[in-house]
Amino acid sequence: MKKLMAREVAKAMSGSLVCGDAESWILGISTDSRALKPRMAFFPLIGDRFNGHDFMFDAIDAGAAVLVCSEDPAPVLSRAKSKDVVVIKVDDTLLALQDLAAYYLRQFQLHRIAVTGSTGKTTTKELLFHILSERYKTVRNRGNLNNLIGLPLSIFEIDETTEAAVFELGMDRIGEIRRLVEIFRPQIGLITNVGHSHLERLGSRENILAAKLEIASLLEDGDTLVINTDNDLLSGFRPEGPYHVVRVGRSDHADIRIVSAESRGQDGIVFTLQSESETADFTLSMAGLHNAGNSAMAVGAATCLGIDLQTAARGLAKATATDKRLNIKEIRGIRIIDDTYNASPDSMRAAIDVLSASAGGRKIAILGDMFELGPEEELHHREVGEYALKSGIDVVISVGKNARHISSGAEGGSARAIHFDNQELLREVLDQWIRTGDTVLVKGSRGMEMDHIVALLETGRK
Repeated sequence: MKKLMAREVAKAMSGSLVCGDAESWILGISTDSRALKPRMAFFPLIGDRFNGHDFMFDAIDAGAAVLVCSEDPAPVLSRAKSKDVVVIKVDDTLLALQDLAAYYLRQFQLHRIAVTGSTGKTTTKELLFHILSERYKTVRNRGNLNNLIGLPLSIFEIDETTEAAVFELGMDRIGEIRRLVEIFRPQIGLITNVGHSHLERLGSRENILAAKLEIASLLEDGDTLVINTDNDLLSGFRPEGPYHVVRVGRSDHADIRIVSAESRGQDGIVFTLQSESETADFTLSMAGLHNAGNSAMAVGAATCLGIDLQTAARGLAKATATDKRLNIKEIRGIRIIDDTYNASPDSMRAAIDVLSASAGGRKIAILGDMFELGPEEELHHREVGEYALKSGIDVVISVGKNARHISSGAEGGSARAIHFDNQELLREVLDQWIRTGDTVLVKGSRGMEMDHIVALLETGRK
């Protein structure tokens, strides 16, 4: 992070400096008093079950140079003054964090790219990061720091050496992405797809589309929106602003066209992309043909910055799967496909495709509940089970209240379909269903904590 003076921090947040030296400086930001290091600013956020202001004394003792607070700072003023800590009062610490991030970002000239979508946004962000890194010093938000807290914190990782930033934007309500782009002001936006995630909260896929399109709300003349034209709700998209649109997909009319794609099982995929001026072959170590689409989206954004397909291919060849997203490992004679980060109907089908394409042994899917699907949650779960059956999966094991419909959908064919109401019941008998040589997919919504099943498969300990 670039050094900031306390006076400019206060001004950027429309805050008032209560005590301390206005020329004092910071070299970092934290919302967690346990992660504070000397010369950092502490932002005590307020949530439903916590209040960061309870840890102001801890922040001072940890060496914070600046405290930003929205509650009465009187209880900590004596300690703050004795430690030469600057105290800044604001109306709302979260909004102050966001405003400071927006101000900080304006200090730099760099390429700004934002990625959103119902599925694939983290993978696409990582793929684009590897491509851009072939030419630019690039930063990206790590993990899923993609919300109104995580994005501002990620912005502070930019410094004077940064040439490009690619950040994913998450949302679970209308207006959230709009606020994120107000902070980040991307010049290039990507929408990977519009699926069923957050359907319960937003009510319809059309509303999800509207929320995702907020990524383009501040794009200007000369900026670009990259869209996946293989997605039914994006295929006929027409821009309402002055920005340029790059279309990616299998259509002959796509600007970046997926000419062919072939799975190599757990070894990844090979595919060919074509632009207006060139054609190139790509190799990706990530499993799943759907990642040809994610890669093509990343390439589409990279070409907007003058990166050719051959350079993009070199970058993608260095990419690896991210944690809990189709990570394939062989342990104790079992091949495990760990896709436990999250789940939606679309990502469930993509993961089942990877399992179906795996070589040798039985194919077993252990699938948990998918959350936030609204009134049609039973239908979506049942359709996943039907898809598993059609895909030749040998054993379908469902876990959770709604996942029982997955097993119901998988019944009536060659697959064995078994349901467990909770993980505890499954853990007691899991070793009876898994044997050496099996390939086991484990997937479910994050709240199902399906990674515990992966840990059990890895260790054999209940």
